[in-house]
Amino acid sequence: MEDLREHGVGDLVKELSSQVSTLVRQEVELAKAEVGEKGKKAGAGAGMFGAAGAAALLMLGSLTACLILALDMAMPAWAAALIVTALWVAVAGVLALQGRKKMQEMGTPIPEKTIETVKEDVQWAKHPTKSGRR
Repeated sequence: MEDLREHGVGDLVKELSSQVSTLVRQEVELAKAEVGEKGKKAGAGAGMFGAAGAAALLMLGSLTACLILALDMAMPAWAAALIVTALWVAVAGVLALQGRKKMQEMGTPIPEKTIETVKEDVQWAKHPTKSGRR
């Protein structure tokens, strides 16, 4: 690397401006990638919650005469209705737990890696001779 003392102030300012511009573009790209990745996980979790909602509606629909009457042949109607309802409660519970797990995998919707690298960039900009990162 050539000695920076040989360059004029204008050249140094131009070089600094170019480096800062490149750095900002890279940080924006990193933030986009990180938010996109988290968005995919959030979408999957939201889909699971949606499925849990559909299962909850089916839980109410479990009172449908077809299922209840099928079990009614072997037991009282109230017992048949209770069994079908319990089945849909279990399905809704499993889907809700899976949706919750997907949402927890996502973590916070904040681009944490980008924030950390921006902090490092600020430290480097304050003390460029102390940091070996750039």
